[in-house]
Amino acid sequence: MDKQEYHVVSFSGGKDSTAMLLKMLELGMKVDCILFCDTGLEFPDMYTHIEQVEKHINRKITIVKAKEDYEYLMLEKPIKRKQEAQLTLRYGFQPKGYGWAGPKMRWCTEKLKSQPRERFLRELRKEYDIIEYVGLAADEGYRLKRLVNQRENHRHPLIDWEMTEADCLQFCYERGFTWNGLYKYFDRVSCWCCPLQSLTDLRILYKHFPDLWAKLKEWDDKTWRDFKTDYSVAKLAARFDLEEEFIRDGRPINNRVFFDALKERMNG
Repeated sequence: MDKQEYHVVSFSGGKDSTAMLLKMLELGMKVDCILFCDTGLEFPDMYTHIEQVEKHINRKITIVKAKEDYEYLMLEKPIKRKQEAQLTLRYGFQPKGYGWAGPKMRWCTEKLKSQPRERFLRELRKEYDIIEYVGLAADEGYRLKRLVNQRENHRHPLIDWEMTEADCLQFCYERGFTWNGLYKYFDRVSCWCCPLQSLTDLRILYKHFPDLWAKLKEWDDKTWRDFKTDYSVAKLAARFDLEEEFIRDGRPINNRVFFDALKERMNG
């Protein structure tokens, strides 16, 4: 016997998935579940936004979370590693936890998003054929090349509607959703502590979100893996402070003089 279809909106809380959800409901499209994977690392204003969306649509959003939180996984969880001897020799101790994520080891995406999401959907698949709606904007067609977005049960309404990222943001603004200005700072709003962020976004985090930056430094002081290849969180702060000094003095920050001064400050 064929299973009944069950329509799941993959909801991150960002501009694209919010626009997709709102327009689907406005068009009367079938939405059985709105699924949000909570990493615990969203900007505080994002959690407020999600509450506002629930109130606006008069529906609850289904929230799934990992069994172990980010801080424990990063700093404390015992990990069996093939290179244990090399790491012990390098650091003088056996590192605990996964440490910061890196380009080749995005453990946080797997542990905090993929696994909780899959665990939830696995149970639904026992009873239903899942149709999943994913908020890829029309100007993100390149992401369709990724295998995860080529699944037969995936739907991409924003692409069908030819809504770009800018269209999605405007659509949300027109309905009163502002994220308290997050998109005035960032082009994309994801986990605030991600070490894979650009220097531009980290500079904004340092300047405008001091409480989150303080937490970032606290974790950096406790972990064994470098935050970025060339920078600890403290060194990033030193760089951003020096940039402000140079800019106030009308001096450029992209030449040899600046980087010599930065090296001196970091080694001072």
